[in-house]
Amino acid sequence: MIGPEIDRLIQLLAKLPGLGPRSARRVALHLIKRREGLMGPLAEALAAAASSIRTCSVCGNLDSHDPCFICTGAGRDPSLLCVVEDVGDLWALERTGAFRGRYHVLGGTLSALDGVGPDDLSIPGLLERASQPQVGEVILALNATVGGQTTAHYLSDRLAPCGVRISRLAHGVPVGGELDYLDDGTLTAALRSRRTL
Repeated sequence: MIGPEIDRLIQLLAKLPGLGPRSARRVALHLIKRREGLMGPLAEALAAAASSIRTCSVCGNLDSHDPCFICTGAGRDPSLLCVVEDVGDLWALERTGAFRGRYHVLGGTLSALDGVGPDDLSIPGLLERASQPQVGEVILALNATVGGQTTAHYLSDRLAPCGVRISRLAHGVPVGGELDYLDDGTLTAALRSRRTL
């Protein structure tokens, strides 16, 4: 039997993505064994993040500053606006270092089944930003899901009057992928998105 403090720690850890009850117990035990070196600094970092992290009023990113460092970055190309579903997608693109424009976080995708409509996403802010004279291209970097596809079509219709170029991320065979292991949808997208060498 374990004490209520440890049980609460395990229950909270089990709520994290990718951690079930067993993994949460292992993590809790690891933290407890390394209280001074790991648990204390982790608790301080969590408290600091909880008090200082906020949502950027311009793009929807999470940062300790508003507007965020990406929105205020001097080396950013203001003519490129990349639309993503969630902050995790923004961070994934940033990790590559391949995009030096600005972002707009929608906060999800359209889904009639889940009751998510256009009013539930940050579409008005996107339309306002895309209408600014310095914006020349809007890149729809949405997931290749039904919700992502639906949202991309809806946004392309709404963005058309803004007079900007609208593009999407390419879909298809990943680098290092073998054709025999890919699903039919990925292969179909790859054939449709083929280009001349």
